[in-house]
Amino acid sequence: MEDLEIKGESGVFYIPTVHLNASTGECEISGESYLEDTDEFYNTIIKWIEQYVQEVKNAITFNFRLTYFNTSSSRGILDVLRALKKFEDDGGSVTINWYYPDDDDSIAEEAEDYMKSTGLEINMFSFEPED
Repeated sequence: MEDLEIKGESGVFYIPTVHLNASTGECEISGESYLEDTDEFYNTIIKWIEQYVQEVKNAITFNFRLTYFNTSSSRGILDVLRALKKFEDDGGSVTINWYYPDDDDSIAEEAEDYMKSTGLEINMFSFEPED
C-alpha cells in the first residue's frame, strides 16, 4: 500500500498538507483547508483509510493540526472521523490527536462537537502556530 502525500498550497484556495503513512499508521492533516473541491479532496483521504483498514489493519494515529477550515471542510473532516470510527468499531486501534491554535477556541470547540457526533475520543492539544 502506498503512502498518501499532498503538498499544501495557499492562494485563492488553501489546500492542507497531508501525510498518511501506510507502514507506521501515522497520519496528519495540517495547515488551512479552504478548497475548491472539498468532497474530492476528503474522499481521497477516506478511500486511503478504507484501503488501510482492509490491507494493513494496524493501529492508526491521526493528527489534525489545522489553523483554519471552512464549513465544507468541516463536513469532510467529520466524514474522515466517521471512517476512523468505523475502523474502531470493527476492532481497530485508533488514536485521534487534535491540535488547535492556542488563540483560537473555535477550533477546539469543533473537536468537542466532533467527539459528540462520532463517539470518538479526541485528545486535544493547544499549540502556537508558526507565521
